[in-house]
Amino acid sequence: MAGVTLPVVALNGPTASGKTAVAVELAHLLAASGIAAEVVNADSMLVYRGMDIGTAKPSVAERGGVPHHLIDIMDVTRSASVADFQALARAAIADCRSRGVVPLLAGGSALYVHAILDAFAFPGTDPQVRGRLEAELADLGAAELHRRLAAVAPGTAAGILPGNGRRIVRALEVIELTGSFTSTLPGWEYALDDVVQFGLEVARDVLDARIEHRVHRMWADGLVEEVTGLVGAGLREGRTASRALGYRQVLQFLDGELSEEQAREATITGTRRFSRKQLSWFRRDPRIRWLPAGEGSAGEMASVVRGRVLIG
Repeated sequence: MAGVTLPVVALNGPTASGKTAVAVELAHLLAASGIAAEVVNADSMLVYRGMDIGTAKPSVAERGGVPHHLIDIMDVTRSASVADFQALARAAIADCRSRGVVPLLAGGSALYVHAILDAFAFPGTDPQVRGRLEAELADLGAAELHRRLAAVAPGTAAGILPGNGRRIVRALEVIELTGSFTSTLPGWEYALDDVVQFGLEVARDVLDARIEHRVHRMWADGLVEEVTGLVGAGLREGRTASRALGYRQVLQFLDGELSEEQAREATITGTRRFSRKQLSWFRRDPRIRWLPAGEGSAGEMASVVRGRVLIG
């Protein structure tokens, strides 16, 4: 593959649209043509060790012998920011290309994919400033910090809900460090060379049914037991991991805030809502080529990718 340009292939779509299975099939189809391919995970929750059932993490068998990057690399106590994930994913993509391998970016929200592929810069952070603001958040509450934000940056405050303490703290931190803050996302401008994006289309009623089935299967497979075990590993202290869909609801069940049935239904409802939000974000990107999910989609992708490799 020396001297040949290798594209970055992004597989987009809402939760339960089958991205992982298509990525594995695509890798096998490319391998049959002599083109090596590996999957780079873009789902921020798959990075956590022990969070298997609730994240629908692909098993070793489901990975079909295709190497997967950025799975099981962090403890649940760590917080994985978008900036951290951007750096990890770009490093994995560069590693694949350096070895003559096509990177297949799969999974994740539109924000994470956008941050990985596009010119997407993040303001710096300062642990001392962040720590002080988080302590003030705990002492004073989000509403008080939101009032402070409104006093120094009313436009920014208007775009952040008063109860969203995490975003309020981040905005105040950036303002203190740089003098300004913007929540406007960058435009569609690739930071990586030769990117091709696909999207998987699934009818809403089919997607809703898949999500409900997936959540019921998670419960049957032992999600409550998984969360109970992870509590001992520090799940509650993990600001990112503890907020994951399914895990947050099970924690509420364990705390007596919800019944088990309410936790399960809240997970279904929350996942459907998140799926719609994902799709809405992906639809804004005019560069994505949409294909019906199911038989034939991986074959069509493989044809496009082969052409990009040969032309490159």
